[in-house]
Amino acid sequence: MRTGTIRALDYWLGVPMCALLTAVRRLRGERRATPQRIVFLKFIEQGATVLAQDAIARAASRVGRENLYFCVFATNRAILDVLDIIPSENILSIRDNRLLTFAVDFVRALLRMRSHRVDTVIDMEFFSRASAIFAGLSGASTRVGLHRFTGELPYRGDLMTHRVQYLPQVHISQQYAILVEAAFAEHLDEPLLKVPLPQLTPAVLTTRRFTPTAPELDAVRARLGIAGGTGPSPIILLNPNASDLLPLRKWETAKFIELARRLLAAYPDARIGVTGAPSEQAAAERVCQEIGGERVISFAGKTTLRELLALYTVSDVLVTNDSGPAHFASLTPIHTVVLFGPETPRLFGSLAPATTIIWKELACSPCVSVFNHRLSPCRNNVCMQLIGVDEVFAAVSAALGHGQLRARTTNVGGPP
Repeated sequence: MRTGTIRALDYWLGVPMCALLTAVRRLRGERRATPQRIVFLKFIEQGATVLAQDAIARAASRVGRENLYFCVFATNRAILDVLDIIPSENILSIRDNRLLTFAVDFVRALLRMRSHRVDTVIDMEFFSRASAIFAGLSGASTRVGLHRFTGELPYRGDLMTHRVQYLPQVHISQQYAILVEAAFAEHLDEPLLKVPLPQLTPAVLTTRRFTPTAPELDAVRARLGIAGGTGPSPIILLNPNASDLLPLRKWETAKFIELARRLLAAYPDARIGVTGAPSEQAAAERVCQEIGGERVISFAGKTTLRELLALYTVSDVLVTNDSGPAHFASLTPIHTVVLFGPETPRLFGSLAPATTIIWKELACSPCVSVFNHRLSPCRNNVCMQLIGVDEVFAAVSAALGHGQLRARTTNVGGPP
């Protein structure tokens, strides 16, 4: 389904459904139970799932990994399979390509939760009505999620038993940790969670390092023209995000092209890879043609997520707009240069140490937020336009100059 369709359904069907379920909840009353089986709701944004690893680990330490479930749109399941933080059989996939299949899978997921006696729902969506409705229909006695209280935030009823205050000043990884800890707190103590914030901050992002198989490494090396596995020539990846659902986040394609040409001129042995989703394949091919030369290769729409991570593993630097690939890259040793504009790295920045963030921090930024359902009135993304090719080129050069070039004989079965 298109983004506009999803938003329309979320509003026109979501608001009355949330109101109805709220009335039913208040009339029926509810029981309370200590969490034993927990389901996480995170339908969209695979990158955010990477940032939820600490929160999920917290839940696993309380109830055991085998008692964790995850409900996700089928198009976003791949990252869960790669991370392997939820048992594969406990992942509930909902097809989101058509309204009918969405409705069928939505009901199936609810029935499966009830059959497995899942007692706790942790809603990691930000004021999505679909996830609140799912929680309300789940039969779970403990339902944790964000609540607007007296704030001017989107309405989604009063369906959560453990209502958490939205904190616009903390990183999303902490917000997820708050939701998990709130599930085990006294629900009457509002707003949750009354715990010192430093206790919810991981000292280091505990990410699972992706380990590609030997065939996966051989395949990407062959496509890059380094089948022998040796050579110090840099491999630089560009993710122009040509069809991003949030076009305000896009750095101009012409600047990506100029950056690539400058890198090829400065590093005569360098190879440039252009990545992207299947929907961006044609646009990525045009970018490669504009850059020109045999050292430019398009991978857009031609890799699975595992193959993309294998590509990251053998590459040196990734330049990307603020999007999922910035977080996927944290699972590999690649150095990532992330371009921020209408959103803020203080909330959504990658926590991997090998990251360079470029953000102009305009007075109007972030203009995309939970408060406006990520619908900004901006039609002129000066925040991205002010990012110059010179400073991105300098960031890439710095990463390449700080010992980032790695031998192409990356070990299989352990960190490179």
